[in-house]
Amino acid sequence: MRFINNLALLTLLVLGLSACAVTRVGDNLPYGILNNDDVDLVADGLPTYLLMVDGLIVNWPESEDLLRTGASLYSAYAGLVVEDTGRQRALSSKALDYAERAACSRRKTLCEVRGLSVPRLEEALERTRKRDVPALYTLGTTWAGYVQAHSDDWNAVADLARVRVILDRVVALDESYQHGQATMYLAVLDSLLPEALGGHPSASRKHFERAIELSEGRNLLAKVLFAERYARMTGNQSLHDELLQTVLDADPEEHGLTLQNTFARKEAERLLAESPDYF
Repeated sequence: MRFINNLALLTLLVLGLSACAVTRVGDNLPYGILNNDDVDLVADGLPTYLLMVDGLIVNWPESEDLLRTGASLYSAYAGLVVEDTGRQRALSSKALDYAERAACSRRKTLCEVRGLSVPRLEEALERTRKRDVPALYTLGTTWAGYVQAHSDDWNAVADLARVRVILDRVVALDESYQHGQATMYLAVLDSLLPEALGGHPSASRKHFERAIELSEGRNLLAKVLFAERYARMTGNQSLHDELLQTVLDADPEEHGLTLQNTFARKEAERLLAESPDYF
């Protein structure tokens, strides 16, 4: 389940800050943060955004954009900063509530989505279109963060089946959204278990390769997760080390991805140092 934590740290933060233009604080401010290479500084500044967005949602409780922003930022904050388990659960629950409300605001068929069975959810998703992708992506990724925070609750873990069908729909509608990050999520979901226990390593590899292709190789986190989740599971040290070295050799600066790439490089350094002992 550790993968959800890594993704919640960054992909939800990217999504939430990208949507912050609705607060009228300036269209360039989110990129001033997303293009920052100091992860700790950004984490320290997140509470200001949380309080600001909460206040805006009180005034505009049905604003899809504000609800998506709140969902993404609360989920990212729970994974990035908060260490207390009780607070993580509370914050991730609030994030998922905002995400559900955003999805409901976008499409009435997605109201009370957590109560839908997987077949009924699939039926509801069939009616969605490309314009619904931002709400669906927020719902799927925020829900994944919720599962991470409640990983000792098997009812919550069972929700991963719903997370998957939502992300599958995002990919079907617009696989390039957010640099192909929905495909990256699917790659990790397929790598949760080895093949002998029902995992899908071959599908995982295809998803990782596609996610990297969709970002034209600039999403360094996809490469790190490819190494950590797939290469380690399959015992492929040469692929593992090659991917991580590629990340370390890359320039992390990329518009909208610099913060995420900086985090990825730190992870790559750690994983590569562990490689001789791990394999």
